[in-house]
Amino acid sequence: MFYTVLPGFPWLKPRFKRIARFAPLIGIVIGLIQGGVWLLFAQMGWPKESSALIAIAVGIWLTGGLHLDGLVDTADGLAAGKNKCIEAMRDSRVGASGVLALTMTLLIQLAALIRLDSLAPIAIPIATFWGRCAPIWAIEKFPYLHPNKTCSFHQIYWQSWKELQPSLLIICIILFILQVIPINLIDRLPLMISISIGILPAVLIPDLLGRRLGGHTGDTYGASLVCVETFMLLILAMLLV
Repeated sequence: MFYTVLPGFPWLKPRFKRIARFAPLIGIVIGLIQGGVWLLFAQMGWPKESSALIAIAVGIWLTGGLHLDGLVDTADGLAAGKNKCIEAMRDSRVGASGVLALTMTLLIQLAALIRLDSLAPIAIPIATFWGRCAPIWAIEKFPYLHPNKTCSFHQIYWQSWKELQPSLLIICIILFILQVIPINLIDRLPLMISISIGILPAVLIPDLLGRRLGGHTGDTYGASLVCVETFMLLILAMLLV
């Protein structure tokens, strides 16, 4: 369901033509599951390093590694140069650039989560939300480079800024909740700033990739998502701790 291994609801039969608009909401669900796993293992006395590794592994399992695969393919494509970029991205073999990108990404995520420590269950859903806003910006602003491939339906049925309404509503609800509930763990203002600042990587990263390639593919959607998640965890580790 929604590019995850989560089972679909038996009473809900969604039409996938405009499913991308709900990706940020699913991102929050994934992040809450990861955060819940962190809390569970922390309660069992596991050290933060182990909890961080488990949380990352759960995130990979929930998504089937789909987005990390896009990151690897995109890194290999960018390393191959402009003329061979798309060809390299289609190649099922993993190159050195892809391995390096994957390794560095996971190490940065691990370092950020260890630094966040008890704040990690709060930071992860924020990162997974903004990560899934990145493909929405990519779909809105750039053409799809493989019009006959699976992900092309996002572009075909896209209805411009209407698709952003669920994400904007989620942001407003979160910021409103932060205004009315007491927060003892961290100050309210840094948290609100940390949440709001996510719009920058969610726009800049897919924009950079789109300009570099002249458009987007399913792989670059995934790469944008992972990069934004990683940058958000890093930003939150610097701002909240």
